Amino acid sequence: MIFHLFSRAPRVDSIARLYGMIVAQARAPAFYRIYQVPDTVTGRFEMVVLHAVLLLRRLAGEPEPLRRLGQEIFDRFCADMDGNMREMGVGDLTVPKKMRRVGAAFYDRQSAYQAALAAPAAPGDPLAAALARHIYESDLVSVQAERLASYFRAAARHLAVQSSAAFERGEMSFPEPEGSLTADAAASRNEP
Repeated sequence: MIFHLFSRAPRVDSIARLYGMIVAQARAPAFYRIYQVPDTVTGRFEMVVLHAVLLLRRLAGEPEPLRRLGQEIFDRFCADMDGNMREMGVGDLTVPKKMRRVGAAFYDRQSAYQAALAAPAAPGDPLAAALARHIYESDLVSVQAERLASYFRAAARHLAVQSSAAFERGEMSFPEPEGSLTADAAASRNEP
């Protein structure tokens, strides 16, 4: 009779699985080897944010229960960042101040990436410029930033075709980072 008090809600499991997939994708070695994302605490933070923004963007167009799932994933992100700071030895009194900065950084990137993604890909690509600024800490758009912008667009398309029911069950996938490079190279060969 009291066993239901100890069981985890399916929604909690779905959130844990979805957030786990975000973190796993953000840690894919290809981002650090091929795309040359800095393999630092900041670089890894930026990649988690990038993938969380992609998923939250996908869920934003859904009816209320799935939009709420996006908020719960963001809450899980915040709890993870808080826990990571404490593991790295950040003091209890400093964590709230740093968490405000983490939240501000997340919303800044979310706004920049979504606005840039809405703009057409072209020379002077605003998405590549936003990625260069936030991930590569440069005002100059590099080949790596352009490639990462191509991956970002491919991932947005990949998430767009996944079913709402799959997200509710805690199922989703991102494209392989290496596959985005192959598709990008093929597209550039076919351009006039």
